Amino acid sequence: MPWIHRPWLLQLIGSLKFQLAAGSVAALALGIGATTAVLVSRVERDTLADRVQLELTDSVRTARLLDMRVLAQQQALAVVAAQMNPQTLADPAALRRFLENRPVLRYQFDSIFVTDANGQMLALYDRKGYSRPAVNLADRAYFARAMVEARPVISEPITSRVSAEPLIVLAHPLRANGQANGQAFGLLAGGLRLKSRDLLADVADVTEGDEGVLVVVSDARGQILAHPEPALIGASLSAEPRLAAALARWVQAGRPVELAGLRLGDAQRLVVVAGAAGPEWVVWRSRLRAEVLAPLAAGRTEALKWAAAIVAGLGLCLLLLLHFMLRPLARLEARALHLFDGSQALQTGWPNARGEIGRLENVLRHLGAERTQLETSNRQVIQQLESVMASAPVGIIFTRDKKLELVSEHGCVLLGRSRSELLGQPAQNIYASNEDYLAIGPKVGAAFACKQPFASEVALLRGDGSRFWARLRGSPVAWGDTHAGTIWTISDITDEITARMALEWAVNHDPLTGLANRKAFEQRLKHLFDALPRSRPAVLLMFDLDRFKPINDHHGHAAGDAMLRAVAAATTAHLRPSDLVVRLGGDEFAVLLERCPADVALRVAEELRRAICNIRLPWDGHLLELGASIGVAALSESMHEPEAWVAAADRACYEAKAAGRNTVRSANVVPLHLVAPSVVA
Repeated sequence: MPWIHRPWLLQLIGSLKFQLAAGSVAALALGIGATTAVLVSRVERDTLADRVQLELTDSVRTARLLDMRVLAQQQALAVVAAQMNPQTLADPAALRRFLENRPVLRYQFDSIFVTDANGQMLALYDRKGYSRPAVNLADRAYFARAMVEARPVISEPITSRVSAEPLIVLAHPLRANGQANGQAFGLLAGGLRLKSRDLLADVADVTEGDEGVLVVVSDARGQILAHPEPALIGASLSAEPRLAAALARWVQAGRPVELAGLRLGDAQRLVVVAGAAGPEWVVWRSRLRAEVLAPLAAGRTEALKWAAAIVAGLGLCLLLLLHFMLRPLARLEARALHLFDGSQALQTGWPNARGEIGRLENVLRHLGAERTQLETSNRQVIQQLESVMASAPVGIIFTRDKKLELVSEHGCVLLGRSRSELLGQPAQNIYASNEDYLAIGPKVGAAFACKQPFASEVALLRGDGSRFWARLRGSPVAWGDTHAGTIWTISDITDEITARMALEWAVNHDPLTGLANRKAFEQRLKHLFDALPRSRPAVLLMFDLDRFKPINDHHGHAAGDAMLRAVAAATTAHLRPSDLVVRLGGDEFAVLLERCPADVALRVAEELRRAICNIRLPWDGHLLELGASIGVAALSESMHEPEAWVAAADRACYEAKAAGRNTVRSANVVPLHLVAPSVVA
């Protein structure tokens, strides 16, 4: 290549500017490469750590929810078992009626069955209905444990002798009169079909981006209870190759059912487990490390390509820049270095140059003079501004480019931080949440675009982590110039917000019982009718208390108030959180059941009536009790106004009173004893 030996090229390669450019490019490339490697390595480590923690949190949450659900099912069995006696087991018709009148229990299990003390199945209620199969369960391990240990038992996965399907059985011994130490006269059990009822349903949420996660539930022996592939249910965990290495470590650790969770991952997969203490089940979550790091690998490749292009471009630019800048400017450079340190007088030490260097000299001289004048002016302005801010009764903050540049003393007190802790920090650090900060940005921009100040009530964060409500007002220093900064004022309005919330609650609630009042009831009815027909089915219960007036007359209004509170507690205890319970006034109440079929509402009404009848309020040596007359009205297509619905429920309530009180009457559905029991699949 003869062009390499040309004198001008050799001179360029040997010049200082080329050597500086080459050294700078090499240092830049090395720095970018090292920084990229360190950052990518740290990001990969942090990403894996965050993902493991997230998986562990999800696993623990799933295990806790499983534990809570099984506990709720055991409690349901315990409640029903306490209501059974030997006479019920001896009478097949009575036993059938008893099971048919327990729709809640049937909903919680795929099947429920009752055996006598010898293991003979006396009744079975499953998706096919009621039956009495000739099956004896005395040889089942869970049956023997429940009868011998006289306590609730959860079985291992077994094959049903009725349906030949794998299932888990929750068994509860039956004791005479519900005595804890009494001899068990039978067994009440609920079955969960593992292949038709996923144990993880409504418990393990697979969110967007979690398609690669494997979620499995096993018992403490390592037998699979829930798996995305139904064919593996009932098999050993060793049949799942994605959990083989983690299973070995788990077995080596003694098969712990750890509530706080364990990390069992390896170089290939992230695996975490968490235990559900009650049933002694284990939730497994597993995903490939490569899937977690795949986006980072693609980003690293792209970053290296851009880095190489940037380094090449910067090297060329630097070479060109040095070609023009490396001239005899040593004296000017030396003088410029001392331009603002005060070591030389402003007019001394400058080179005598012409052209560009001369103009640059003039610019630097002018800049030095302007800076001196500006510093003097700034000191005066800052002193004045600090005086104003110190005397202001509100906190004052100046922000620019989303950072805190100035904070008044009162602002520091409100935020519970010193000036040194605030200045230079991102403005979002003083907000109670990042969501609040991100939500307020567009609103501020819209207000400033209309040349109007911004005002809002927001939650801010103190230095100790506590929150307080503040009234935030802001105006730009210069309209249309976002870089000029913004002046904000803040004042603490926590007491005002608290009082307002208390007032809003009082407006919509009955102060005696804490139930919703008539105003809240009317608002809920309006929303429901506005949403028709989507809001059907819905049912309205109206009930009056029977024998309530004698309690007020004979025992005083304090006893009456206590009874009203007891009725409110008994009513809400038997309803869903979404149901609305209303005290209309005196001893008149209403219950709004949304998304509730009419036949279920009749059963709910009957349960409420029994719950109210079962109230026994001790008062001055007496046990006070009362009843309830309940009217039921389903929302029909012919009802176009809330008044018509309320009137129908009222009429049904009056019919209940006319029928002898302490009963349930329906305005537009069949009586309770004619409703066929629903079959839970």
